[in-house]
Amino acid sequence: MMSIATATEKRSGVVHATESISMLIPQARRERGLTQEELARRLSEISRNDSITREDISRWERGKRIPGPYWRSWISKALEMPCDDVERAATVARTNRREHRQLR
Repeated sequence: MMSIATATEKRSGVVHATESISMLIPQARRERGLTQEELARRLSEISRNDSITREDISRWERGKRIPGPYWRSWISKALEMPCDDVERAATVARTNRREHRQLR
């Protein structure tokens, strides 16, 4: 059985990723040949918000933090991916986190 973090859904002939955002961001970043520093710089430039750092990207990729709605919209632009995919990945991460907490 496939875990929720790596499963995919198929609707209307389109495959939708249902992986956690901690898997989606580094995969998309690497496919575009970006380092964490370069992604942080790109997010800073397009959002005109210089509060984002490489450390923030690292926390998202390690699953220590889930980017908020503000950053999720910019992530989708910076990584040239549908906003729905980023939102779905954040939902998966929140669900995984809740399930993990319940197991404690």
